[in-house]
Amino acid sequence: MKICRSRYLKDIKRIVVKVGTSTLTHPTGLLDLNRIESIVRQLTNIHNQGIEIVLVSSGAIGAGMGKLGLEERPKTIPEKQAAAAVGQGVLLHMYEKLFSEYGKTVAQILLTKEDILNRKRFLNARNTFFTLFNQGVIPIVNENDAVVVDEIKFGDNDTLSAMVTSLVEADFLILLSDIDGLYDSNPKENPDAKLISYVDNISDEIKEAAGGAGTSFGTGGMITKIKAAEIAVSAGSSMIIVNGSSPNIINEIVEGKDIGTFFMAYEKPLKSRKCWIAYNTLIKGQITIDDGAVEALTQNRKSLLPAGIVSVDGLFEKGDIVSIVDRSGVEVARGITNYNSAEINLIKGNKTSNIEKKIDYKTYDEVIHANNMVITNKDNCGGN
Repeated sequence: MKICRSRYLKDIKRIVVKVGTSTLTHPTGLLDLNRIESIVRQLTNIHNQGIEIVLVSSGAIGAGMGKLGLEERPKTIPEKQAAAAVGQGVLLHMYEKLFSEYGKTVAQILLTKEDILNRKRFLNARNTFFTLFNQGVIPIVNENDAVVVDEIKFGDNDTLSAMVTSLVEADFLILLSDIDGLYDSNPKENPDAKLISYVDNISDEIKEAAGGAGTSFGTGGMITKIKAAEIAVSAGSSMIIVNGSSPNIINEIVEGKDIGTFFMAYEKPLKSRKCWIAYNTLIKGQITIDDGAVEALTQNRKSLLPAGIVSVDGLFEKGDIVSIVDRSGVEVARGITNYNSAEINLIKGNKTSNIEKKIDYKTYDEVIHANNMVITNKDNCGGN
């Protein structure tokens, strides 16, 4: 059922706004100061209405390119890191100067994927954000490009902004891009392509409609925005994709105008902890379970017991996130394990009463408790 945007948006208390490189810079790669000033003014206006704001800003590498006089986006990791190290200071100085003119205080938070994947660091980041909110500060977030490597990269700020949305439990995610929204086909190739204004189910058809590369200065394409939407709506946050070049666009969004592509949040969102489990890509191992266990987990939301385990792959420790698959190798769930891989190998196929006999101790009956598990197969999304 299509829900009125304005009715949903009138109750929002916290927004994450992601601004892409293409929105912040001219085609030359240099910063578009008029555009940045307009975004700051609009965010200040929304903040004055009592809505908490997080700004996820791209543009550090682009700003560094302008400062260093580079004509093309760097290709190697060290070159990108150097440009980001120079550009991040330029970008933050610009934001700090403009926001201060409207009486707002900003804080810089640089994140890597590791900060999200590590549960302790995840919680520390949450505490930092909430403390800043309480003090009326607007956090400005970017990936820590100056030190990040491929293994701990988000890869694009669409994904980063969605993870931040889940992290801070925001009500709404706004993606400002260089396109009006999601079309049913590529508008650059098909002049008859139609804008999809409302999405309440991210189906295979929606994913197929997404595609195409980003701009020469950015890293994301439409497919990364659909991935971001999946994360956001699963966490209970609605999301919108709009063209950031349109004047007064952020105010128009909050007023509920029918623009861009609006993704409605799931009615039964994942809680923050389960969203962290579901979208944590640092999977340490795999547990294969039998058909009875698949039914118990997916249909009855039961915990995983040793009796239903067929095999264990990989080396992992207690507390790691593992993938739970059926006999055909299809993932049905992810969860935090109560035992390490060696111990699970010893107790697999056994009743819980035999755990202590097999490994000389028993702290839990469950290998993975239902509270620490997320059902990930498509038929069960959004209901955990």
